Amino acid sequence: MTAVTAPGAAPSAGRPRAADPRHRARRRRRLVALAFALPALLLLGALVVYPVLFSVGRSLFDASGTRFVGAGNYTEMFRDPATLTAVRNSAIWVVVAPTLLTGLGLVLAVLVEKVRWATAFKLLLFMPMAVSFLAAGIIFRLAYEEDPDKGVLNAAVVGVHDAFADSSSYPTARARDGQGLAKAPDGSYTTTGSASPGDTLALGLVGVKPADLPEDARPAHGAAAGKAGADALSGVVYLDFTPGGGGERGKVDREESGLPGMTVEAVQGGRTAATATTAADGSFAFRGLEAGSYTVRLPAENFAPPYEGISWLGPALVTPAIIGAYLWIWTGFAMVLIGAGLSSLPRDALEAARMDGANEWQVFRRITVPLLAPILTVVFVTLVINVMKVFDLVYIIAPGPVQQDATVLATQMWLVSFGGGNDQGLGSALGVLLLLLVIPAMVFNVRRFRRSQR
Repeated sequence: MTAVTAPGAAPSAGRPRAADPRHRARRRRRLVALAFALPALLLLGALVVYPVLFSVGRSLFDASGTRFVGAGNYTEMFRDPATLTAVRNSAIWVVVAPTLLTGLGLVLAVLVEKVRWATAFKLLLFMPMAVSFLAAGIIFRLAYEEDPDKGVLNAAVVGVHDAFADSSSYPTARARDGQGLAKAPDGSYTTTGSASPGDTLALGLVGVKPADLPEDARPAHGAAAGKAGADALSGVVYLDFTPGGGGERGKVDREESGLPGMTVEAVQGGRTAATATTAADGSFAFRGLEAGSYTVRLPAENFAPPYEGISWLGPALVTPAIIGAYLWIWTGFAMVLIGAGLSSLPRDALEAARMDGANEWQVFRRITVPLLAPILTVVFVTLVINVMKVFDLVYIIAPGPVQQDATVLATQMWLVSFGGGNDQGLGSALGVLLLLLVIPAMVFNVRRFRRSQR
């Protein structure tokens, strides 16, 4: 006789309960999701989790990797002057680069809205993002060359300088020993003997290529005859070199050229009594001098080397120079992100402020910037994370002699581990330090994204 279970009664303990179809569907979806996520999880573990754990473990061992030193590498890390320089430079990067980029991006995003060809302008500024850091580093390494004939920045600086300040025409000129001119400590040349009004001096110089003479230079032989008069102290400054050979040293030969445009001074008692400038044939004359003895001086400004520009990659400017290259690359990124946030602002608030009498600066400072504060924060924090990991530009742009002056944590980690230091224990400790510094910014950014999604 079959037992009948009353309605509402619990099933017997020995009878299996049928699986819930919804439970089985939910479990199937989870398995499918896991199957799709498994390759990404494996890659994440192999490329991120395992290297992090391995680096933490490796940082506890010495350079050979066989002796456990505990926190010894972390202690040594902060005793090394190079590491302290890297920390200082990284701090400069974190403070300066994201701040400038966020400010530039904001200003450009606001200005681009008022430009007719806004899309083309954005494209032009964003194009450097398509250039690799390696290529950008090579470009700026060439642009920062100190030689004005190679470095475009110094070429521009020298061009502007020479437009407002005259440069010396004879930077390589010099006097021969024993030819009546002695070099002073300040670089000037003074006659070894004295002269009086009515005398004529011949001041010969060498070291100037005939091809480098000014176009208006004329032969100096006629000027050496002394036609200025008995009441004037006259003379000639000439190139004591005869093209093709021959000629007599210390004497103005017919083929020898004068040196025009050179400043000459008559000195008496340590005071400059008169000043003259040589003519096309190198002649000069001092008239109206009082009777007495004078020495003639060729000031150091005649022989000053030409202005060569700025040492962009010297110890003092190498870090700002590299930051400038970084700004060139990332300004378009900041501008595009901030511009996207700007396009979503409520236009009625901006128009209402303008109708109430606010000018554009007040609208920008009191309405635009506060409304853009969330996107500005995201851009700033993202750039901080990126700046902490900068390596390529520093390694490529900074020359070898100033590499230590420009080093940051990422480059120092590489140099210590593989660039000659061969201490992967200390390099791993630097990598762990870099990770610990990046994590707070990453957590802050993730939390902001989650809050914005809610």
